[in-house]
Amino acid sequence: MRRLSRILAFGMAACMTATAFVGCNGDTGSSETSSGGSGSGETGKVYYLNFKPEQDKQWQDLAKKYTEETGVQVKVLTAAEGTYEQTLTSEMDKSEAPTLFQVNGPVGYNNWKDFCYDLADSEIYSHLTSDEFALKDGEAVPGIAYVLETYGIIYNKTLLNKYFEADYSTIKSIDDLNNFDALKTVAEEIQANKDDLGVEGAFTSAGMDSSSDWRFKTHLANMPIYYEYKDRNITSTDAIEGTYLDNYKAIWDLYINNATCDKTELASKTGTDADTEFKTGQAVFYQNGTWAYDSVKNDGTEGLNDDEFGMLPIYIGVDGEENQGLCTGSENYWCVNKNASEADIQATLDFMNWCVTSDTGTTALAEDMGFVIPFEDAKDSTNPLIAIADQYVADGKTPVSWNFSTIPSEEWKNGVGSALTQYAAGTAEWDAVVSAFVDGWATQYAAANG
Repeated sequence: MRRLSRILAFGMAACMTATAFVGCNGDTGSSETSSGGSGSGETGKVYYLNFKPEQDKQWQDLAKKYTEETGVQVKVLTAAEGTYEQTLTSEMDKSEAPTLFQVNGPVGYNNWKDFCYDLADSEIYSHLTSDEFALKDGEAVPGIAYVLETYGIIYNKTLLNKYFEADYSTIKSIDDLNNFDALKTVAEEIQANKDDLGVEGAFTSAGMDSSSDWRFKTHLANMPIYYEYKDRNITSTDAIEGTYLDNYKAIWDLYINNATCDKTELASKTGTDADTEFKTGQAVFYQNGTWAYDSVKNDGTEGLNDDEFGMLPIYIGVDGEENQGLCTGSENYWCVNKNASEADIQATLDFMNWCVTSDTGTTALAEDMGFVIPFEDAKDSTNPLIAIADQYVADGKTPVSWNFSTIPSEEWKNGVGSALTQYAAGTAEWDAVVSAFVDGWATQYAAANG
Protein backbone atom coordinates (compact mmCIF):
# COMPACT_ATOMS: atom_id res chain seq x y z
CA MET A 1 0.00 0.00 0.00
CA ARG A 2 2.87 2.37 0.77
CA ARG A 3 4.36 1.61 -2.64
CA LEU A 4 1.05 2.39 -4.31
CA SER A 5 0.79 5.68 -2.42
CA ARG A 6 4.21 6.78 -3.64
CA ILE A 7 3.42 5.92 -7.25
CA LEU A 8 0.06 7.64 -6.98
CA ALA A 9 1.70 10.82 -5.79
CA PHE A 10 3.40 11.16 -9.14
CA GLY A 11 0.21 10.52 -11.12
CA MET A 12 -1.96 12.76 -9.00
CA ALA A 13 0.52 15.60 -9.25
CA ALA A 14 -0.35 15.80 -12.93
CA CYS A 15 -4.03 16.14 -12.11
CA MET A 16 -3.69 18.60 -9.25
CA THR A 17 -0.81 20.97 -9.87
CA ALA A 18 -1.77 22.71 -13.08
CA THR A 19 -5.45 22.67 -12.28
CA ALA A 20 -4.95 24.59 -9.04
CA PHE A 21 -6.58 26.16 -10.56
CA VAL A 22 -7.91 26.82 -14.00
CA GLY A 23 -11.30 27.90 -12.70
CA CYS A 24 -11.21 26.85 -9.27
CA ASN A 25 -18.14 7.39 -8.70
CA GLY A 26 -28.42 11.49 -11.96
CA ASP A 27 -31.24 11.07 -9.53
CA THR A 28 -32.16 7.60 -8.27
CA GLY A 29 -35.25 8.77 -6.46
CA SER A 30 -34.16 6.91 -3.33
CA SER A 31 -33.94 8.41 0.12
CA GLU A 32 -30.89 9.35 2.14
CA THR A 33 -29.83 7.67 5.36
CA SER A 34 -28.51 9.23 8.54
CA SER A 35 -27.27 8.31 11.99
CA GLY A 36 -26.41 10.09 15.20
CA GLY A 37 -27.88 13.15 16.86
CA SER A 38 -27.60 16.86 16.30
CA GLY A 39 -25.53 17.39 19.44
CA SER A 40 -24.68 20.68 21.06
CA GLY A 41 -22.40 22.22 23.64
CA GLU A 42 -18.86 23.47 23.92
CA THR A 43 -17.38 20.24 22.63
CA GLY A 44 -19.04 20.84 19.28
CA LYS A 45 -20.64 18.32 16.95
CA VAL A 46 -19.92 16.71 13.61
CA TYR A 47 -22.24 16.42 10.62
CA TYR A 48 -20.70 14.41 7.77
CA LEU A 49 -22.38 14.36 4.35
CA ASN A 50 -21.05 11.09 2.95
CA PHE A 51 -20.60 10.65 -0.80
CA LYS A 52 -20.37 6.84 -0.89
CA PRO A 53 -23.66 4.91 -0.55
CA GLU A 54 -21.78 1.61 -0.66
CA GLN A 55 -20.06 2.50 2.63
CA ASP A 56 -23.07 4.01 4.40
CA LYS A 57 -23.41 1.29 7.05
CA GLN A 58 -19.71 1.35 7.82
CA TRP A 59 -19.72 5.13 8.32
CA GLN A 60 -22.79 4.87 10.54
CA ASP A 61 -21.04 2.25 12.66
CA LEU A 62 -17.83 4.27 12.87
CA ALA A 63 -19.71 7.40 13.88
CA LYS A 64 -21.43 5.47 16.67
CA LYS A 65 -18.10 4.14 17.94
CA TYR A 66 -16.61 7.64 17.98
CA THR A 67 -19.56 8.98 19.97
CA GLU A 68 -19.28 6.10 22.44
CA GLU A 69 -15.55 6.76 22.86
CA THR A 70 -15.58 10.55 23.05
CA GLY A 71 -19.12 11.66 23.79
CA VAL A 72 -19.07 13.87 20.69
CA GLN A 73 -22.18 13.56 18.56
CA VAL A 74 -21.53 12.57 14.93
CA LYS A 75 -24.32 12.64 12.37
CA VAL A 76 -23.72 10.88 9.05
CA LEU A 77 -26.05 11.55 6.14
CA THR A 78 -25.43 9.55 2.97
CA ALA A 79 -26.64 11.07 -0.28
CA ALA A 80 -28.47 8.75 -2.65
CA GLU A 81 -26.48 7.55 -5.65
CA GLY A 82 -25.83 10.34 -8.12
CA THR A 83 -27.39 13.09 -5.98
CA TYR A 84 -24.45 14.35 -3.92
CA GLU A 85 -24.21 17.87 -5.33
CA GLN A 86 -27.97 18.28 -5.16
CA THR A 87 -28.04 17.05 -1.56
CA LEU A 88 -25.07 19.18 -0.55
CA THR A 89 -26.70 22.29 -2.00
CA SER A 90 -29.88 21.57 -0.08
CA GLU A 91 -28.14 20.78 3.20
CA MET A 92 -25.84 23.80 3.08
CA ASP A 93 -28.92 26.03 3.02
CA LYS A 94 -30.03 24.69 6.41
CA SER A 95 -29.18 26.17 9.80
CA GLU A 96 -27.57 22.84 10.79
CA ALA A 97 -25.38 22.45 7.71
CA PRO A 98 -22.76 19.73 7.18
CA THR A 99 -19.48 20.42 8.94
CA LEU A 100 -17.67 17.82 6.82
CA PHE A 101 -18.34 17.32 3.11
CA GLN A 102 -16.41 16.48 -0.01
CA VAL A 103 -15.53 17.77 -3.46
CA ASN A 104 -14.25 15.77 -6.41
CA GLY A 105 -11.22 17.94 -7.23
CA PRO A 106 -10.50 21.39 -8.67
CA VAL A 107 -13.78 21.77 -10.55
CA GLY A 108 -15.85 20.67 -7.58
CA TYR A 109 -13.84 22.96 -5.32
CA ASN A 110 -14.68 25.90 -7.55
CA ASN A 111 -18.36 25.41 -6.67
CA TRP A 112 -17.72 25.28 -2.91
CA LYS A 113 -14.60 27.40 -2.33
CA ASP A 114 -16.53 29.88 -0.17
CA PHE A 115 -17.29 27.09 2.29
CA CYS A 116 -13.85 25.45 2.57
CA TYR A 117 -11.82 25.84 5.76
CA ASP A 118 -8.05 26.05 5.28
CA LEU A 119 -6.57 22.74 6.46
CA ALA A 120 -2.94 23.81 6.04
CA ASP A 121 -2.33 23.93 9.81
CA SER A 122 -4.52 20.96 10.71
CA GLU A 123 -3.16 17.81 12.30
CA ILE A 124 -4.68 15.56 9.65
CA TYR A 125 -2.72 17.40 6.96
CA SER A 126 0.53 16.62 8.80
CA HIS A 127 -0.23 12.89 8.52
CA LEU A 128 -0.51 12.78 4.71
CA THR A 129 2.07 10.50 3.10
CA SER A 130 2.49 12.96 0.25
CA ASP A 131 1.64 16.61 -0.25
CA GLU A 132 0.26 15.64 -3.66
CA PHE A 133 -2.82 14.20 -1.96
CA ALA A 134 -3.83 17.68 -0.85
CA LEU A 135 -6.06 19.95 -2.89
CA LYS A 136 -4.37 23.35 -2.98
CA ASP A 137 -5.31 26.91 -3.77
CA GLY A 138 -2.09 28.91 -3.50
CA GLU A 139 -0.80 28.29 0.02
CA ALA A 140 -4.22 27.23 1.29
CA VAL A 141 -5.29 23.58 1.60
CA PRO A 142 -9.08 23.50 1.12
CA GLY A 143 -9.30 19.72 0.76
CA ILE A 144 -7.50 16.48 1.58
CA ALA A 145 -7.91 13.18 -0.28
CA TYR A 146 -9.08 10.57 2.21
CA VAL A 147 -9.18 7.50 -0.04
CA LEU A 148 -7.21 6.28 -3.04
CA GLU A 149 -9.01 3.97 -5.42
CA THR A 150 -8.37 1.90 -8.51
CA TYR A 151 -10.60 0.76 -11.33
CA GLY A 152 -10.29 -1.36 -14.45
CA ILE A 153 -11.97 -4.46 -15.85
CA ILE A 154 -12.61 -6.90 -13.02
CA TYR A 155 -12.79 -10.51 -14.17
CA ASN A 156 -13.82 -13.89 -12.83
CA LYS A 157 -10.69 -16.06 -12.89
CA THR A 158 -12.63 -19.32 -12.80
CA LEU A 159 -14.67 -18.42 -15.88
CA LEU A 160 -11.75 -16.89 -17.76
CA ASN A 161 -9.60 -19.96 -17.13
CA LYS A 162 -12.43 -22.11 -18.47
CA TYR A 163 -12.28 -20.04 -21.66
CA PHE A 164 -8.46 -20.35 -21.87
CA GLU A 165 -8.76 -24.14 -21.68
CA ALA A 166 -11.43 -24.39 -24.38
CA ASP A 167 -10.59 -25.73 -27.85
CA TYR A 168 -12.02 -22.60 -29.51
CA SER A 169 -9.97 -20.06 -27.54
CA THR A 170 -7.33 -18.12 -29.46
CA ILE A 171 -5.84 -16.51 -26.35
CA LYS A 172 -4.55 -19.14 -23.93
CA SER A 173 -3.27 -17.24 -20.90
CA ILE A 174 -3.75 -14.05 -18.96
CA ASP A 175 -0.22 -12.98 -19.92
CA ASP A 176 -1.35 -12.67 -23.53
CA LEU A 177 -4.42 -10.63 -22.60
CA ASN A 178 -2.54 -7.33 -22.48
CA ASN A 179 -3.96 -5.13 -25.26
CA PHE A 180 -7.24 -4.20 -26.91
CA ASP A 181 -6.97 -6.63 -29.84
CA ALA A 182 -6.51 -9.51 -27.43
CA LEU A 183 -9.40 -8.32 -25.25
CA LYS A 184 -11.63 -8.04 -28.31
CA THR A 185 -10.72 -11.55 -29.40
CA VAL A 186 -11.42 -12.99 -25.97
CA ALA A 187 -14.71 -11.12 -25.51
CA GLU A 188 -16.07 -12.08 -28.92
CA GLU A 189 -15.07 -15.74 -28.53
CA ILE A 190 -16.70 -15.86 -25.10
CA GLN A 191 -19.86 -14.27 -26.53
CA ALA A 192 -19.96 -16.73 -29.41
CA ASN A 193 -19.55 -19.68 -27.02
CA LYS A 194 -21.47 -18.36 -24.01
CA ASP A 195 -23.65 -21.46 -23.74
CA ASP A 196 -20.59 -23.69 -23.51
CA LEU A 197 -19.14 -21.45 -20.80
CA GLY A 198 -22.46 -21.18 -18.97
CA VAL A 199 -22.60 -17.39 -19.08
CA GLU A 200 -25.01 -14.81 -20.48
CA GLY A 201 -22.28 -12.61 -21.94
CA ALA A 202 -18.64 -11.64 -21.85
CA PHE A 203 -19.40 -8.32 -20.07
CA THR A 204 -22.00 -7.32 -17.54
CA SER A 205 -24.64 -4.91 -18.75
CA ALA A 206 -23.33 -1.37 -19.27
CA GLY A 207 -26.27 0.14 -17.44
CA MET A 208 -26.97 3.78 -18.23
CA ASP A 209 -29.34 4.65 -15.43
CA SER A 210 -27.94 7.03 -12.80
CA SER A 211 -26.68 4.24 -10.53
CA SER A 212 -24.36 2.95 -13.23
CA ASP A 213 -23.79 5.49 -16.02
CA TRP A 214 -20.87 7.16 -14.20
CA ARG A 215 -18.82 4.08 -15.06
CA PHE A 216 -18.90 5.11 -18.72
CA LYS A 217 -19.56 8.85 -18.97
CA THR A 218 -16.85 9.50 -16.36
CA HIS A 219 -14.58 6.53 -15.67
CA LEU A 220 -14.43 5.14 -19.21
CA ALA A 221 -14.31 8.68 -20.62
CA ASN A 222 -11.15 9.18 -18.59
CA MET A 223 -9.26 6.94 -21.01
CA PRO A 224 -9.39 9.21 -24.12
CA ILE A 225 -8.87 12.25 -21.85
CA TYR A 226 -5.81 10.65 -20.21
CA TYR A 227 -4.13 9.77 -23.51
CA GLU A 228 -4.87 13.17 -25.05
CA TYR A 229 -3.47 14.98 -22.01
CA LYS A 230 -0.42 12.73 -22.16
CA ASP A 231 0.18 13.50 -25.86
CA ARG A 232 -0.27 17.24 -25.34
CA ASN A 233 1.73 17.27 -22.09
CA ILE A 234 -1.10 19.07 -20.28
CA THR A 235 -3.11 18.46 -17.12
CA SER A 236 -6.26 20.38 -18.07
CA THR A 237 -7.73 22.16 -21.06
CA ASP A 238 -10.46 24.54 -22.09
CA ALA A 239 -10.99 22.57 -25.32
CA ILE A 240 -10.64 18.81 -25.61
CA GLU A 241 -9.69 17.74 -29.15
CA GLY A 242 -11.11 14.22 -29.06
CA THR A 243 -7.98 12.58 -30.48
CA TYR A 244 -8.84 9.20 -28.98
CA LEU A 245 -12.59 9.12 -29.46
CA ASP A 246 -12.32 6.36 -32.06
CA ASN A 247 -10.69 4.29 -29.32
CA TYR A 248 -13.50 5.26 -26.95
CA LYS A 249 -15.98 4.00 -29.54
CA ALA A 250 -14.08 0.74 -29.94
CA ILE A 251 -14.19 -0.16 -26.24
CA TRP A 252 -17.82 1.00 -25.90
CA ASP A 253 -18.83 -1.13 -28.89
CA LEU A 254 -17.01 -4.09 -27.33
CA TYR A 255 -18.92 -3.67 -24.07
CA ILE A 256 -22.38 -3.27 -25.56
CA ASN A 257 -22.09 -5.89 -28.30
CA ASN A 258 -20.76 -8.66 -26.03
CA ALA A 259 -22.88 -8.29 -22.93
CA THR A 260 -25.54 -10.07 -20.90
CA CYS A 261 -28.33 -8.05 -22.51
CA ASP A 262 -29.24 -6.42 -25.78
CA LYS A 263 -27.74 -2.96 -26.16
CA THR A 264 -31.19 -1.42 -26.63
CA GLU A 265 -31.95 -2.28 -22.96
CA LEU A 266 -29.10 -0.29 -21.41
CA ALA A 267 -31.10 2.83 -20.54
CA SER A 268 -32.93 0.94 -17.79
CA LYS A 269 -30.12 -1.30 -16.57
CA THR A 270 -28.73 -0.46 -13.11
CA GLY A 271 -25.59 -0.83 -11.08
CA THR A 272 -27.31 -3.55 -9.07
CA ASP A 273 -28.01 -5.45 -12.29
CA ALA A 274 -24.31 -5.44 -13.14
CA ASP A 275 -23.34 -6.51 -9.61
CA THR A 276 -25.79 -9.40 -9.73
CA GLU A 277 -24.70 -10.52 -13.19
CA PHE A 278 -21.08 -10.64 -12.11
CA LYS A 279 -21.48 -12.22 -8.69
CA THR A 280 -23.75 -14.97 -10.06
CA GLY A 281 -21.38 -15.90 -12.88
CA GLN A 282 -23.48 -14.56 -15.73
CA ALA A 283 -20.56 -12.49 -17.05
CA VAL A 284 -16.78 -12.83 -17.13
CA PHE A 285 -15.87 -9.12 -17.16
CA TYR A 286 -17.13 -6.14 -15.16
CA GLN A 287 -15.78 -2.60 -15.49
CA ASN A 288 -15.64 -1.24 -11.97
CA GLY A 289 -13.22 -0.50 -9.14
CA THR A 290 -11.85 -1.61 -5.82
CA TRP A 291 -14.96 -0.24 -4.11
CA ALA A 292 -17.10 -2.91 -5.82
CA TYR A 293 -15.49 -5.76 -3.86
CA ASP A 294 -18.07 -5.83 -1.07
CA SER A 295 -20.92 -5.94 -3.60
CA VAL A 296 -19.68 -8.99 -5.51
CA LYS A 297 -17.64 -11.01 -3.00
CA ASN A 298 -18.90 -14.34 -1.67
CA ASP A 299 -21.56 -13.58 0.93
CA GLY A 300 -22.18 -17.18 1.86
CA THR A 301 -24.75 -17.84 -0.82
CA GLU A 302 -23.27 -16.34 -3.99
CA GLY A 303 -20.37 -14.23 -5.18
CA LEU A 304 -16.67 -14.65 -5.87
CA ASN A 305 -14.09 -16.02 -3.46
CA ASP A 306 -11.05 -13.81 -2.96
CA ASP A 307 -8.84 -16.01 -5.12
CA GLU A 308 -11.29 -15.72 -8.03
CA PHE A 309 -10.82 -11.97 -8.49
CA GLY A 310 -8.67 -10.54 -11.26
CA MET A 311 -8.47 -7.06 -12.79
CA LEU A 312 -7.26 -5.89 -16.19
CA PRO A 313 -6.38 -2.37 -17.34
CA ILE A 314 -8.96 -0.81 -19.67
CA TYR A 315 -7.32 -1.35 -23.04
CA ILE A 316 -8.57 0.89 -25.86
CA GLY A 317 -6.06 0.19 -28.64
CA VAL A 318 -3.32 2.77 -27.98
CA ASP A 319 0.31 2.08 -28.90
CA GLY A 320 2.28 0.82 -25.94
CA GLU A 321 -0.75 -0.05 -23.84
CA GLU A 322 0.87 -3.36 -22.91
CA ASN A 323 2.74 -1.32 -20.30
CA GLN A 324 -0.38 0.44 -19.05
CA GLY A 325 -1.55 -0.17 -15.52
CA LEU A 326 -4.87 0.33 -13.78
CA CYS A 327 -6.65 3.66 -13.34
CA THR A 328 -5.65 4.93 -9.90
CA GLY A 329 -6.36 8.16 -8.07
CA SER A 330 -8.96 9.98 -6.02
CA GLU A 331 -11.91 12.27 -6.48
CA ASN A 332 -12.76 12.15 -2.81
CA TYR A 333 -11.49 15.23 -0.96
CA TRP A 334 -12.65 16.01 2.54
CA CYS A 335 -13.52 19.65 3.17
CA VAL A 336 -14.52 21.32 6.44
CA ASN A 337 -17.27 23.93 6.43
CA LYS A 338 -15.60 27.17 7.47
CA ASN A 339 -19.01 28.71 8.17
CA ALA A 340 -19.67 26.25 11.01
CA SER A 341 -19.11 27.34 14.60
CA GLU A 342 -15.58 27.27 15.97
CA ALA A 343 -16.52 24.40 18.28
CA ASP A 344 -18.03 22.37 15.44
CA ILE A 345 -14.99 22.98 13.22
CA GLN A 346 -12.67 21.73 15.95
CA ALA A 347 -14.89 18.72 16.63
CA THR A 348 -14.86 17.91 12.93
CA LEU A 349 -11.08 18.22 12.66
CA ASP A 350 -10.70 15.92 15.68
CA PHE A 351 -13.05 13.35 14.15
CA MET A 352 -11.22 13.37 10.82
CA ASN A 353 -7.88 12.95 12.54
CA TRP A 354 -9.21 10.09 14.69
CA CYS A 355 -10.47 8.30 11.58
CA VAL A 356 -7.00 8.20 10.01
CA THR A 357 -4.80 7.74 13.10
CA SER A 358 -6.69 5.62 15.67
CA ASP A 359 -6.71 1.84 15.58
CA THR A 360 -10.51 1.83 15.46
CA GLY A 361 -10.65 4.33 12.62
CA THR A 362 -7.88 2.89 10.45
CA THR A 363 -9.17 -0.66 10.93
CA ALA A 364 -12.65 0.40 9.83
CA LEU A 365 -11.31 2.22 6.77
CA ALA A 366 -9.04 -0.65 5.71
CA GLU A 367 -11.07 -3.72 6.63
CA ASP A 368 -14.71 -2.65 6.77
CA MET A 369 -14.61 -0.14 3.91
CA GLY A 370 -11.70 -1.66 1.96
CA PHE A 371 -9.98 1.72 1.52
CA VAL A 372 -6.38 2.58 0.79
CA ILE A 373 -5.88 5.85 2.64
CA PRO A 374 -2.90 8.21 2.08
CA PHE A 375 -1.98 8.64 5.75
CA GLU A 376 0.99 7.52 7.81
CA ASP A 377 -0.96 5.20 10.12
CA ALA A 378 -2.89 3.46 7.35
CA LYS A 379 -3.44 -0.28 7.59
CA ASP A 380 -3.16 -2.55 4.59
CA SER A 381 -6.55 -3.32 3.14
CA THR A 382 -7.85 -6.89 3.02
CA ASN A 383 -9.52 -6.14 -0.34
CA PRO A 384 -7.94 -8.51 -2.94
CA LEU A 385 -8.50 -5.97 -5.73
CA ILE A 386 -6.15 -3.58 -3.93
CA ALA A 387 -3.49 -6.29 -3.78
CA ILE A 388 -3.88 -6.69 -7.55
CA ALA A 389 -3.42 -2.93 -8.01
CA ASP A 390 -0.25 -3.09 -5.91
CA GLN A 391 1.08 -5.89 -8.09
CA TYR A 392 0.67 -3.85 -11.28
CA VAL A 393 2.76 -1.12 -9.67
CA ALA A 394 5.37 -3.66 -8.54
CA ASP A 395 5.52 -5.01 -12.10
CA GLY A 396 6.41 -1.54 -13.39
CA LYS A 397 3.14 -0.81 -15.18
CA THR A 398 2.27 2.88 -15.53
CA PRO A 399 -0.90 3.80 -13.61
CA VAL A 400 -3.51 5.77 -15.54
CA SER A 401 -4.19 9.01 -13.68
CA TRP A 402 -7.70 10.19 -12.84
CA ASN A 403 -8.13 13.19 -15.13
CA PHE A 404 -11.92 13.34 -14.92
CA SER A 405 -11.59 15.76 -12.02
CA THR A 406 -10.87 18.32 -14.77
CA ILE A 407 -14.14 17.62 -16.62
CA PRO A 408 -15.81 21.04 -16.80
CA SER A 409 -19.21 20.18 -15.34
CA GLU A 410 -21.77 17.56 -14.43
CA GLU A 411 -23.78 18.75 -17.43
CA TRP A 412 -20.92 17.65 -19.69
CA LYS A 413 -21.03 14.15 -18.22
CA ASN A 414 -24.78 13.99 -18.63
CA GLY A 415 -24.51 15.06 -22.25
CA VAL A 416 -21.97 12.34 -23.01
CA GLY A 417 -24.01 9.77 -21.10
CA SER A 418 -27.17 10.63 -23.03
CA ALA A 419 -25.32 10.40 -26.34
CA LEU A 420 -23.79 7.02 -25.41
CA THR A 421 -27.24 5.69 -24.48
CA GLN A 422 -28.83 6.89 -27.70
CA TYR A 423 -25.99 5.46 -29.76
CA ALA A 424 -26.38 2.08 -28.06
CA ALA A 425 -30.12 2.15 -28.67
CA GLY A 426 -29.58 2.92 -32.35
CA THR A 427 -31.37 6.26 -32.22
CA ALA A 428 -28.23 8.35 -32.78
CA GLU A 429 -24.91 8.07 -34.60
CA TRP A 430 -21.49 8.11 -32.95
CA ASP A 431 -21.11 11.71 -34.16
CA ALA A 432 -23.53 12.69 -31.40
CA VAL A 433 -21.08 11.32 -28.83
CA VAL A 434 -18.21 13.19 -30.46
CA SER A 435 -20.21 16.41 -30.40
CA ALA A 436 -21.17 15.96 -26.75
CA PHE A 437 -17.56 15.21 -25.87
CA VAL A 438 -15.80 17.96 -27.83
CA ASP A 439 -18.36 20.74 -28.36
CA GLY A 440 -19.93 20.10 -24.98
CA TRP A 441 -16.54 20.45 -23.28
CA ALA A 442 -15.89 23.86 -24.82
CA THR A 443 -19.40 25.06 -24.00
CA GLN A 444 -19.38 23.88 -20.41
CA TYR A 445 -15.85 25.13 -19.77
CA ALA A 446 -16.80 28.59 -21.03
CA ALA A 447 -19.94 28.59 -18.87
CA ALA A 448 -17.98 27.60 -15.75
CA ASN A 449 -15.13 30.04 -16.36
CA GLY A 450 -16.82 32.95 -18.09
